[in-house]
Amino acid sequence: MELQLEKLKTEAGCDEAGRGCLAGPVFAAAVIIDTDFDNEKINDSKQISEPLRSELRKYIEKNAKAWSVAYVEPLKIDEINILNASILAMHLALDGLKIKPQNIIVDGNRFKPYNDIPHQCIVKGDAKFQNIAAASILAKTYRDEYMQKIGLDFPMYNWKKNKGYPTKEHRKAIQQYGSCVHHRKSFRLLPDQLELEF
Repeated sequence: MELQLEKLKTEAGCDEAGRGCLAGPVFAAAVIIDTDFDNEKINDSKQISEPLRSELRKYIEKNAKAWSVAYVEPLKIDEINILNASILAMHLALDGLKIKPQNIIVDGNRFKPYNDIPHQCIVKGDAKFQNIAAASILAKTYRDEYMQKIGLDFPMYNWKKNKGYPTKEHRKAIQQYGSCVHHRKSFRLLPDQLELEF
C-alpha cells in the first residue's frame, strides 16, 4: 500500500464511516502523514479486527503529522441527504486539521471542492493509500465509540453490537419500539411490508 498519491505534497487522506446506517451520525476523518509514517498493519478499517483498529488508532494519533475527526447528526442528514452529509463531514474534518493540505484524496467517487485545494476521488482508496486507510480507521473507531455511548440510553437497539447498521435485529427492534431521536427518518428504517408510523 502506498503512503499517499502526491509524494511531494502535504496531502490529506479522507474517508467516512456510517453512511449506510439507520441511526447515528456519519463520521469522517482527515489524516496527513509523513514519509516516515509506515505501518504495514494499516488497511481499510472494514478489513481489520476491532482490537487492531483500536491499536492502530493510537498509532495514527501519535504518528500522523495532523489528523481530525468530525461528524454530521441525523437531523442534518435528513435535511441535506446522506451523500451531502458525508461530504460535509469530510469538509468539517479538513477544517480541523492544524496543517493546511496542498492536495486531498478521498475514498469513493464523490466529493465537492474544498477551499480551492486540488482533490482526487479514488474508488477503494482505503485499500490503496495509507493516508485514506488511516482516515477510515479513525472515522470508524470514533463512530463505533459514539454509538456505544448513545446506545447506553437506548439498549433495545443493541447499537453496541450493530453500530446502527440495518441488521435484522436492529430492524426488529425498530418494529417493536419505534424509532428514536438518533434514527435517520429519511432512511427506509423498515422494509415495505413492515412500514412504521412515525
